[in-house]
Amino acid sequence: MLALVKNQQAPGAEISEVPIPRPGQGEVLLKVHRASICGSDLPIYFWTSWATARIKPPLVFGHELCGEVVETAPGADVFKPGDKVAVESHIFCGYCATCSAGDRHLCRRMALVGIDRPGGFAEYVALPERVLWKLNAKLPYDFASLMEPLGNALYATTVEPVEGKTVLILGCGPQGLFAVQVAKAMGAKFVVAVEKSEFRAAMAKKLGADKVISGAPSDKELIEQVLSFDGVREGYDACLEMSGSTFLVNVGFRALRNGGRMSLFGLTAGKTGIDLGEDVIFKGLRIYGILGRKLFSTWEQMEALLLSGKAHLDASVSHVLPLTDFDKAFSILVSPQKACGKILFKIGRN
Repeated sequence: MLALVKNQQAPGAEISEVPIPRPGQGEVLLKVHRASICGSDLPIYFWTSWATARIKPPLVFGHELCGEVVETAPGADVFKPGDKVAVESHIFCGYCATCSAGDRHLCRRMALVGIDRPGGFAEYVALPERVLWKLNAKLPYDFASLMEPLGNALYATTVEPVEGKTVLILGCGPQGLFAVQVAKAMGAKFVVAVEKSEFRAAMAKKLGADKVISGAPSDKELIEQVLSFDGVREGYDACLEMSGSTFLVNVGFRALRNGGRMSLFGLTAGKTGIDLGEDVIFKGLRIYGILGRKLFSTWEQMEALLLSGKAHLDASVSHVLPLTDFDKAFSILVSPQKACGKILFKIGRN
């Protein structure tokens, strides 16, 4: 089969012919239909950050994918050939104390698709059937790889209800764009998005943000802008930090009202300098670290949201490319203009 392989401990990757994997006990073989690029694929491709210590080449990477079951191994008795599925990238053990407590997305023995084992930038992948989600026939198969990242945004947004609330979304990369959709769909009263890229700022507005702040204002200027709108002058009910920018993390804490809620999804590259006394304790804030999605309650909530027509998988997509155009795709994602939303790969030789 053809696969995008991280062959060396260096920047880049290669399209290679590799053997089709064989599913083991409790696993299925999936013919991959679509795969999408996540921000966490960038350190693998460019060989930076955490990837240099964790990734062991050669590795087929990519963890946002959908496809069709073509073979099942002994012990896999829920799915059958022909089933169309989306993939949960967190492979949980199911029996550790954390899993037993219902927090399978925080499993102590977690393995990640495309990081700790071969992933979905390939024509086929073998996966445990416990991480598959059978697709409703009414959902668009061509965009179903996006259910995994949409789940991140849904969990970050709805870890507390947003109905009737004011919401500040910091960073409108693909996750932030999903969060704009979700916040509006779930009844948020007023949504403000902050995004430096003019392209993504325009997408956020199109997806329903009531106000969008773009460009690169200073710390003080940005605080003044986000608090300049009627109804939020004393701060927002909720802030969703989706960028990982230490600058925006600081802005978010300062922009929350007393008693507000912070969802932290973006991974920062350094210390934030948050004053726990002034920025958190004296304001009585609630802080949630968002890792993945609740398994599988977020998936159930996500399916219902999509079937309602209040959110759409394809709305944040800007490019659909063949896997062989991977160099172009990764270059677009890191261009200074950030003139893209979500980028999908069409998998296969046709």
